Amino acid sequence: MAKKEQTYGDAMQELQDIMYRIENDDLDVDILLEEVKKAATLIKFCKDKLQKTNVEIQKILDKIE
Repeated sequence: MAKKEQTYGDAMQELQDIMYRIENDDLDVDILLEEVKKAATLIKFCKDKLQKTNVEIQKILDKIE
């Protein structure tokens, strides 16, 4: 079965879940480190997705001018 491509919404939800666990749980240092690494990867994914979307929107807007 093919792996489902991650969406921006999924990534943001996962980031919110990580933030909740960090803020509300007494996490072990090793678990905290893994959560922070995962969050960094998700932030990069979201940033890249926003930049690509911005470029595509600008191309569309340029065509209608």
